Amino acid sequence: MAKVKITLVKSPIGRPADQRATVRALGLHRLHQSVVKEASPAVQGMIRKVQHLLLVEEEE
Repeated sequence: MAKVKITLVKSPIGRPADQRATVRALGLHRLHQSVVKEASPAVQGMIRKVQHLLLVEEEE
């Protein structure tokens, strides 16, 4: 399965609680932090929900 690198580029402060929880569930705690995840349907759904806060890149 493909991997994606997810970086938090905008703060979740002031966003709805469900969006803040989604950012936390992705493993992101501070700005400009990156995590590498498998591109499963569950992760893709979480990315789609908070895409306005993230930078997503494909990993090789």
